[in-house]
Amino acid sequence: MSSWRFQLKKPWDSFVIFVLSILITIPLFIIFHENLINPNWFFSLDRIILFIVLLAVIHYTLYSLRTIIIICIILYFLVLIYGSLFGNFNFNSVFDDYNSMLYSMNNNPYPQDIIIAKLLPFPNKTQIKKAIEYENPKVRNFAVFATSRHFKNIRGYSDYRNIIQCFAVFKEINNRWNYVNDPKDNDYIATASESLLYFSGDCDDHSILMAASIKAIGGTPRLIHTKGHIYPEICIGSMKDLENVNYLIKNVLFAQESYKKQLNYHIDERGQVWLNLDYTAKYPGGPFMSEEILGALTLE
Repeated sequence: MSSWRFQLKKPWDSFVIFVLSILITIPLFIIFHENLINPNWFFSLDRIILFIVLLAVIHYTLYSLRTIIIICIILYFLVLIYGSLFGNFNFNSVFDDYNSMLYSMNNNPYPQDIIIAKLLPFPNKTQIKKAIEYENPKVRNFAVFATSRHFKNIRGYSDYRNIIQCFAVFKEINNRWNYVNDPKDNDYIATASESLLYFSGDCDDHSILMAASIKAIGGTPRLIHTKGHIYPEICIGSMKDLENVNYLIKNVLFAQESYKKQLNYHIDERGQVWLNLDYTAKYPGGPFMSEEILGALTLE
């Protein structure tokens, strides 16, 4: 007596196995890509080889199990449906992660891997920290206003919602900022609430307002001191986060401003990535006005 088997007729079995192999390879490739050290081979050949090897292994495995291919298909979609309903990994997650990964492989950010053992004392540190009035209601209200004006309708990036809101603050401030020098021989430190009146001042005034506004909505800013200049940066997380933020900036949030330009960043001693938010930058991670770091002031 012949037994009943879950098997598709030829040539549909080969076609379905190939399609299913691609669908399974993509999320697995993303996981390997994010957790393996990137040797930065020319044209990302290491990642291309990795994808081909994974595809070959999965295709061979599925072909060996072709008698139960229908069950494999059902299980695959059940896992993604379960993730869509009860977890954080779903169909959109696979699509977004894959897009971010492919984009970063072809549009690498430009690293400034600076870990400094000895930093000089930060100038006017006490005054500047006092001027960063992130608990001031006016500063908080301005930051909230900025989030309602820019990128409010961006959907599908829940893990980076706060980063997107901080980028909205960056966009609002830098679109309105008017550079004005301090009096000669006098370094005037304006408070964040004072700068809100006219959105004018020098680099330290801009940095104070940017840091205060970002911290007021839950972001993590810091101020960088270089020779004759101070500018703000924002912590976006790890190198894995950088891959996704790079895609967001270049394709979703600042596509026009960052067109054919690279993302610039610093990496601190803990491996955290910081993007430049200077008043000269048209997008987060824009070119540094001055690259030599003399001091850093991180807001706890």
